[in-house]
Amino acid sequence: MIEKSTEHTTLTIERHFKAPLPRVFGAWAVAENKRQWFACHGDWTPLDFQLDFRPGGSESNRVASTDGVVHAYQARYIDIVPNERIIYAFDMMLDDKRISVSLATVTFAPEPAGTAMIFTEQVVFLDGYGDNGSRLMGTEIGFDNLRLYVDGNETRPN
Repeated sequence: MIEKSTEHTTLTIERHFKAPLPRVFGAWAVAENKRQWFACHGDWTPLDFQLDFRPGGSESNRVASTDGVVHAYQARYIDIVPNERIIYAFDMMLDDKRISVSLATVTFAPEPAGTAMIFTEQVVFLDGYGDNGSRLMGTEIGFDNLRLYVDGNETRPN
């Protein structure tokens, strides 16, 4: 029997983009745009992606890793203020096992040279899942892809 446990942590990532604020926000808000950058492993196989970007809307993303494990992300949007903030809750699963539940807040602000974005994730890892920094690393890779997408490269960076 697997021991039930919870491990809480908070991740904060700040990024600065050359792109104007509406372009950065739009990279989150439009399904065709988000699909271009929302991945941390270019060699994984996309299985399903859906985005209903509105308060009460949802997002799902399923991919298969090179070893066949299905990584599933399911989010629900709680609060959206265009060009200012996004608040959403999401869970992550490996095959049929839920490994984490999170509350994420993304804030955006114009800067003289582009856009500032601050991402804060309050995450609880479940039932002994040993993250070992994988969530932070994967999220940072995703935001590196976001930078490539909004700062000039319109194609999927990975």
